[in-house]
Amino acid sequence: MAYCEYIETMQPEERKALHKNYHDHHYGFPIHDDNELFGRLILEINQAGLSWETILKKEAAFRQAYDHFDIQKVAHYTEEDRVRLLNDAGIIRNRLKVNAAIENAKSIITLQKEFGSFEKWLEHHHPKTKEEWVKLFKKTFKFTGGEIVNEFLMSIGYLGGAHSPTCLINKKIEKLKPMWLKK
Repeated sequence: MAYCEYIETMQPEERKALHKNYHDHHYGFPIHDDNELFGRLILEINQAGLSWETILKKEAAFRQAYDHFDIQKVAHYTEEDRVRLLNDAGIIRNRLKVNAAIENAKSIITLQKEFGSFEKWLEHHHPKTKEEWVKLFKKTFKFTGGEIVNEFLMSIGYLGGAHSPTCLINKKIEKLKPMWLKK
């Protein structure tokens, strides 16, 4: 069952509303801001081994803890910042995931210097198969396995499949010309 249909079966209403908001306003929509792209990558990395619902509930805390996903600030985090993050009950307190966020911010800065932006780096490598993307991400970033890369790219409109073809939100996204439509 596709996420689109699954949401309609969710109970209670608060849970359904949380997922519906993400589905209707974020999932699969193209993102053109590097900090927001980085934020989505952080969220996808932190979802590994957990439910997406857990991440959605903690999104505001992640945004606060990671300086609104400001790449420059996160790249310059100190050991004190690592300790602060590992002690923040509002986010996922996993040393590998915290370290990945900081190291990935540094990697994105390198990509921005070479390509002009994280988004332009993604565009430069499009189109690729999921397998090619995974290989590239593993070479470029920390803590980016197949499922993380797949969900990240679907969630930002680089790989199709975020919504069923008959979903009304999918029709909205298609009008925005996501990268998965550009082969």
